[in-house]
Amino acid sequence: MGSVRAPTAICLPMRLACLAFALALTAGCASTNRPSAVHRSAAPPAPLATVGTANLAIANLSAASGTLVSGRLFLRPAEGGVRITGTLGGLPRKSGHGLQVHERGDCSAVDARSAGAPFEPLAPGQAVGGRILSDAKGVAEIDLLLPGVVLGGGARNDIAGRALVVLGPEPGPAPARRACGVIRVQP
Repeated sequence: MGSVRAPTAICLPMRLACLAFALALTAGCASTNRPSAVHRSAAPPAPLATVGTANLAIANLSAASGTLVSGRLFLRPAEGGVRITGTLGGLPRKSGHGLQVHERGDCSAVDARSAGAPFEPLAPGQAVGGRILSDAKGVAEIDLLLPGVVLGGGARNDIAGRALVVLGPEPGPAPARRACGVIRVQP
C-alpha cells in the first residue's frame, strides 16, 4: 500500500500557521521567564522622619484572648519619639506586660492576631514598645516613651493607624495578646 500525501497547496499554509503559533508561544515564555542580565535592586525603603504631622492620637484598647484587659491610651509627640499615657485595667495583679505597636491597625480577631507582627521600623528584631506593670488592683498607669517613632505623615517610622497590643506576662517568643486598640489620629 502506498502512502497518501496531502497536496502541497494545503500543507504549506498549515506549516506556516503552526510555525507562527509556536514562535508566538515561545516569545511569550521567553519574555516572562528570561533571566535578567541587569541586577535590579529593591526600591529604597521609605525615609525615617523626626517629626510627624499629628499632635494627638488615641487608642481604645479592648480585651483579646478571653481577658478583661481594656483602657484608653493617649499618644502625643515628644522629644525623640511619641509618649503614651493613660490607664489599663483588668490585668493580673502585680504583673509585668509588654505594650507593643503592631504592623496593622486591625484588632478584629478574637486573639488580636489580625494586628500582624510587632512593628520594627528602625531595625529587624527591635519592636516598638516597652514594659508596663500592674498594681495590686490589676491596673497599670502608663507613661511610656516610644523612641524613634512619629505620629502621622506616612514615614517608615509613623505609628498612626497601627495597633497597640498588650502582651501577656508569659515568657517566650509569642506571649498571648491580652488587648488591642488602633492608634487613631485626632483632629
